[in-house]
Amino acid sequence: MDADLRPAATADWMSAPFRDARYAPRRLDVERRADGVMILTNTTPVTGAFATVAEPMLHWAKAAPSRIWLAERSGEGWRELAYAEAQEQVAALAGGLRGLGVVGERPLLILARNGVDHALIKYAAMSQGMPVAPVSPQYGLPGANLARLQHACEALNPAAVYTEDAALFGEALAAPFLAGLPVIASKAARPGDIDFADLLRAAPAAATAQPDDHAKYLLTSGSTGRPKAVICRHRNMAVNAAQVASCFDDPEPPVIVNAAPWSHSLGANAILHMSTHRGGTVYIDAGQPVAGRFGETVRNLKEVSPTYHNMVPAGWMLFAGELERDPDLARTFFARVRALQYGGAALSQEFCDRIQAVAVRTVGEKISFGSGYGATETGPTAANVHWHNTQMGLMGLPLPGTSVKLAPEGDKLEFRVKGPQVTSGYLGLPELSAASFDEDGFYRLGDAARFIDRQDPSQGLAFDGRLSENFKLASGTFVTVGELRIRAVGAVGDAVTDAVVCGEGRENVGLLFYPKPGMTPEAAASAVRAGIEQLNATAKGSGGRVARALVLDSAPDANAGEITDKGYIAQALARTLRAEAVERLFAEPAPARVLVF
Repeated sequence: MDADLRPAATADWMSAPFRDARYAPRRLDVERRADGVMILTNTTPVTGAFATVAEPMLHWAKAAPSRIWLAERSGEGWRELAYAEAQEQVAALAGGLRGLGVVGERPLLILARNGVDHALIKYAAMSQGMPVAPVSPQYGLPGANLARLQHACEALNPAAVYTEDAALFGEALAAPFLAGLPVIASKAARPGDIDFADLLRAAPAAATAQPDDHAKYLLTSGSTGRPKAVICRHRNMAVNAAQVASCFDDPEPPVIVNAAPWSHSLGANAILHMSTHRGGTVYIDAGQPVAGRFGETVRNLKEVSPTYHNMVPAGWMLFAGELERDPDLARTFFARVRALQYGGAALSQEFCDRIQAVAVRTVGEKISFGSGYGATETGPTAANVHWHNTQMGLMGLPLPGTSVKLAPEGDKLEFRVKGPQVTSGYLGLPELSAASFDEDGFYRLGDAARFIDRQDPSQGLAFDGRLSENFKLASGTFVTVGELRIRAVGAVGDAVTDAVVCGEGRENVGLLFYPKPGMTPEAAASAVRAGIEQLNATAKGSGGRVARALVLDSAPDANAGEITDKGYIAQALARTLRAEAVERLFAEPAPARVLVF
C-alpha cells in the first residue's frame, strides 16, 4: 500500500461534515433504582409494523410491483426479481408445499447458501405458518462433520428439506438422519427428489400465517455444546424490522449489497427481512470476509452503489485496504451510501479511521459508522447506534419500543433486554427457556456494557466484555477477551486476520494469531512483535498486557466451526481445537517461534 494513501496522522477527515444518514431524533427514558439497576427505554413510537413476515411482500407487490426485491449473480450480470413477480412465485411455492402435505408445525430444513430460490421458498413456507430452519451450509458441504447437522436435525425434527444443489450437498442428504424426508432441489435433483421448478407450477395459495405462529428456527452456534433452536415468531421478526426502520426518518427504500448468511439472524432478519419490510433491494453477495474470497464482494461493490452497508469486522478490515488502493471502487461505494454498520464482533478504531479518510478524500463527507447489538434471541437487534458517529466499540442505545436493564454483576453492568422482538424461548426446552429470563422478564444475554458518559446516558453504551467468555489469570486478574482481541489485531494490522486470547488460570495472557494468506511467517512474526510492543506500552494492568504470542501455521478451520460463516472466531472452540498450540504458547522455556514480551 502506498504510504500517501494512509489516513494522515493529523486525521484531517475529522473536521469534515457528516453526510445526512436520515436518523430520527434520539429518545431515551432512564429509570434509576436503589439497588443500582438502571432501565433504559427508547420511547420513540414504532410505526409501520406489519403483523406477519408475509405481509411486507404482499404490500410492496401492490405498492411498487416493478421494484427489484432480490438480485443474484448470473454470469457477468444479475438475475433480478421484482416484488410482484416474487409474490407470484411465493404463492405458487406455497401451493406446492401444501400439495406435498408437509405444511404444519414441523419446519422446512434449508440446506443452502444465500440465493433467490432460497428466499422464495423460505417466504413461501412462512406464509403458510410453516416454520423454516436454515442451517449453516458448513453443516452439509463436502468434508463437513455431519455430526453437527445430525444434532441440528435432532433439535428441529424437520418435515422436509430444501437444498440449492442436491449434488453439492449430496453427502449430507444421504445421511441416515435425513432418510425418508422429502427433498426439494433447485439443481441436480436426484431420483425421488422434488424439482423446485415443478413446485413453481402449483396453484397459488394465499398467506395464512398468524402473528403468533412460529416463523423460523435459528440455531445458536453450539460452540460449547449442542445447538439450541431459537423460536422466531412472526410478530418478533415483523416488529424488529419496524423498530429498526423507526430509527430513521427516511422514506427511501434501501439498496444493499450483503453476504451475511441467512442461517444467522444478522443476515436473515436484520438485513433481508429489514430490507423487505422497507421495500428495499438486496444484491446477494457470494463473497466471504476472508482473504482469497473477498474479491467477489469487491467486484459487486464496484458495480452497485449501496445506500446502506453492513459487514462483519473481518470484512471491513479487508475493505479498508481495497478502498485505499482503488479510487474507482471508492467513488462507486461512497456515491450514495448514508450509513455504515458492523456487527457480530467489535471493530478496531483504526479501520474506521482509514475508511473515513478515503470517504472524505472521495466525496468530502464523513459517513456515519455504527454498530448494532443483540443476539439471535433478541430478534436480533436490541440496540444500535442511531445517530451520526465514528466511534467504534459502541453497542448504541435500545431500539424504539425496547427496554434495556443494566444490572450490577461484580464490577460490571450486565446487559439484559425486554421488547416485542425477544424470543419466547428455545424449541422443546421449556426449562432452559424460562431460565434465560430474569425476575422482571428481561432476557439475559451474558454480556456487559458500560456508559460512554454515565452522566449523559444518551451518549450510548459500549461493549464491556462477554461475561461467559472472559476469564481470570492465576493472580485473579480479570481478562476482557473481546476488547483485548480487537486492540491486539488493530495494533498488529494487516499481517494477521484474527487472534485467540489465551491464559485462563495461567500467570499471563498469550495470543495465537492467524497470519494473512501469503504472508511469510517471518514477516507476520515481525509485525506481531512490533504491534504487541506498542500495545503493551499503553496497557493498564496485567489483564491488558500480552506476555506471549505465536503465529499459527494454518488458517481457521471452517469445517470444524473454528471460524463461523459470519467470519469471526469462536474463541472457546478455537482454544480447544488449538490445544497443542496453547500448550506450546505457555511452555517453559519458550519454544522456537513463541514471542516473549
